[in-house]
Amino acid sequence: MIAPAAAEHRRDVERLLAVVRSPQVRDGALQERDHSLRVQVCVVGSGAGGATIARELARRGHTVVLIEEGAYRTGRDFGDPPPVMLRALYREQGQTRAIGDVPIPIPLGRCVGGTTTIGWGTCERAPDDVLRAWETEHGVSGVGPGELARFYVRAEGELGVAQVPDELFGRNAELLERGASALGHQGARVARNVRGCLATGVCGLGCPQDAKQAMHVSYVPSALGAGAVLYTRTRVERVLVSQGRAFGVQAVFLGENDRPTGLGLRVVADRVVVACGALLTPALLERSGVKHELLGRNLHLQPSLRVVARFPEDVRAWTAVPQGYAVRELAAEGISIASTFQPPSLTALALPGLGATHKNVMAHYAQLASCSVTVADQAGGSVRAGRRSFPDVRYALHDVDRRKLLRGASLAAEMLFAAGAVEVHPAIHSRPVLRTVDEARALRDADLPASDLILEGFHPMGTARMADDPKRGVTSSMGEVHGVRDLHVVDASLLPTACGVAPQMTIVALAMRIGEWMSDELGAPL
Repeated sequence: MIAPAAAEHRRDVERLLAVVRSPQVRDGALQERDHSLRVQVCVVGSGAGGATIARELARRGHTVVLIEEGAYRTGRDFGDPPPVMLRALYREQGQTRAIGDVPIPIPLGRCVGGTTTIGWGTCERAPDDVLRAWETEHGVSGVGPGELARFYVRAEGELGVAQVPDELFGRNAELLERGASALGHQGARVARNVRGCLATGVCGLGCPQDAKQAMHVSYVPSALGAGAVLYTRTRVERVLVSQGRAFGVQAVFLGENDRPTGLGLRVVADRVVVACGALLTPALLERSGVKHELLGRNLHLQPSLRVVARFPEDVRAWTAVPQGYAVRELAAEGISIASTFQPPSLTALALPGLGATHKNVMAHYAQLASCSVTVADQAGGSVRAGRRSFPDVRYALHDVDRRKLLRGASLAAEMLFAAGAVEVHPAIHSRPVLRTVDEARALRDADLPASDLILEGFHPMGTARMADDPKRGVTSSMGEVHGVRDLHVVDASLLPTACGVAPQMTIVALAMRIGEWMSDELGAPL
């Protein structure tokens, strides 16, 4: 006899597969002729922003086409070794990076659901003081805590957002909590968007159970159920603009080898929504002839370094969710410390050292615990279209952020020592291993260059920032591109500053808000 929960999960899987196979999903690799459409709204990108606004508008009866460069993959397609999944789900096989004083990898999804599909499921609201600052200091209207609250609440309910329960918390999170408490620091369990999570620990490679409520299992199917059409493996080359107004897009179909097939899609629309993320959105707008002094500037990455510790006993950190506990008390200073863990091949990339030294650390994989130190950074980067298929991304780590990262690494190492670690690896080339608390404390005031840090950037944002004054932002508070009518941005590009947490829920809330407004603007559905 099949347990009720297992039976329900099987039904969910079958429903999702039916969505993927429906005629409303059109795989560019399988098309045998050029396509042409006339709709009210064309949405480019199926991540947190694109999927949400497509769902909002389709549910209100508007005709919507959603275009995604990657393929539509679900849990049954996940579970292969990391190199295979990196090729299938990540842009540039996970090798996207910003170039500057220190190269910073930026994991980006290239699949239906975008980066939500490869994210860890962490879902947090932007802090109230950040939202207030966007209004009072950056000239954005209607995004205060009170205005966005109802959208946050609705999204959290629809996506199953809740704090990590005991059965999924795991030893890795427990150790950080123990160390933080021993030093008198306050933290809390992380909220995640999951239903039926089995804690397989491979969230970053796609959830095999489709328990994580990423856009490919939540709002994209909802949009399709309301009548939207989805084109996959279809790359938008440019937004069509004439006499200061956007009226559609031109796209090419991609084969299974990711190369253009020679066929394409032309969409004519009343509104065009670009939701490709903070790196690809400004590049697409630039290629489409949109000109604004601030376009592509103000890039934030919320740079992060991973602090790994070895304990005398087994931790088996892979048996729990990747992120379960976070210390946010330094959020006002722009520093966050959270428990994190990844599969062996990805953990290895975060560890300094070479040869036998590196091998020895990985030999104790079962005894490893880790956490990430993330800073809400100063605007240190820019994006330009460039000559390649991927834009030119530049980023210079601000000296303030460098010091914050070192302070955070020092504090994280202290917490792990307080929890019982025998050695700590702080992702710093010149300090590959710390063996005492005093060595950990010394990091706080160490004058180490940015090139000494092993960094990642998980949350690009800010490159088409909002401001009602065209001199202060690329878009209005409703995502309207200043100077081009009927063209909108709905993704992390809008955020004026780093928000200090994963931006997914704020993107969703903004997309709901903009979708509600846009529906009224569009009037009666076609």
